[in-house]
Amino acid sequence: MSQRNYRAAIVGTGAIAGAHAHAVTGSGGRASLVAVADVDLGRARDFAGTWNVPAAHGGLTELLREHEVDLVHLCTPPFLHAPLALECLEAGVTVLVEKPATLSLAEFDTLAEAERRSTAHVATVLQHRFGAGALRLRRLAGSGVLGRALLATCETRWYRDEAYYAVPWRGTWESEGGGPTMGHGIHQFDLLLSVLGPWAEVTAVAARRARCVDTEDVSMAIVTFENGALATVVNSVLSPRQTSALRVDYEHATVEVEHLYGYTDDDWTLTPAPGHEDVASLWSGGGGSGPSGHDDWFAAVLDALDQGQAPPVTSQDARQTMEFIAALYASAFTGERVRTGQITAGSPFAPRMDGTGAPWKGRTG
Repeated sequence: MSQRNYRAAIVGTGAIAGAHAHAVTGSGGRASLVAVADVDLGRARDFAGTWNVPAAHGGLTELLREHEVDLVHLCTPPFLHAPLALECLEAGVTVLVEKPATLSLAEFDTLAEAERRSTAHVATVLQHRFGAGALRLRRLAGSGVLGRALLATCETRWYRDEAYYAVPWRGTWESEGGGPTMGHGIHQFDLLLSVLGPWAEVTAVAARRARCVDTEDVSMAIVTFENGALATVVNSVLSPRQTSALRVDYEHATVEVEHLYGYTDDDWTLTPAPGHEDVASLWSGGGGSGPSGHDDWFAAVLDALDQGQAPPVTSQDARQTMEFIAALYASAFTGERVRTGQITAGSPFAPRMDGTGAPWKGRTG
């Protein structure tokens, strides 16, 4: 496997951009930041100064025109992801897109089709797949030593106040694509999907209980997986005691993690079933890894590119998660069970996550 230095750029210099800059500058010389861009040029220049980036621009088009780059990290609000990612693909530049990759399933399919025509790749930033605990769990589950997955619980109980939603693009279907189902819980239930595999059916509810937003502020779902496992999924921005938690009960052990915005090995536990105490010895976490986050994800991106492969999380991986989100909303807003593959191009939940419309008035209604 040969290594090279990848020339990277960041577009959008808000809060999450710092995590991307840290991942690039901490890559041990495998990648370097050559430019940043933001619609607020002053903010782009400040960010460039903080991270010692040689160039700052007011937009992606100018950046691509003036620099030869290998990777573009998209850290803009969600409604800009698809058009900017398409511009990168047309320029033959691999694009790493913050979650959610697009505002809808139809928009995601347009992006995936553009990727098929391009020499470049598109990958979604879903970093909790890459922590040591998640890697170990998938390895043990795949080996069969844990037995069949039987049931799981997946919870994202966060707290976001009204000041958080004062940012104009937050809390709207048009700009953010959805509420905590789309932008907050996606981290944890994407980890769930990466562990349990393809989902088969979703039954869900969603509600706006407290925040002045157009979208939901809480949702809950019961999920059946193709392997027969059952799971509950909770997504909330109303929970004063914040937590992110995942628990999977296998035949031979319970594996669980509880954290907030990133887990370490110390946050994971394995409890063997009676008669299967030997399974505990296979869970050999050393407790020494840092929080799951952009650094491990970006290292995995560079490893894949060094091997001539598509970077994780691939379009196929991310689509499973995006389809799950669309199915959750479709079930919540229609009162029906929704199966995988059911949301086709003709479904109202393909072009918009709110589909037939949320059962409540908008924030100004």
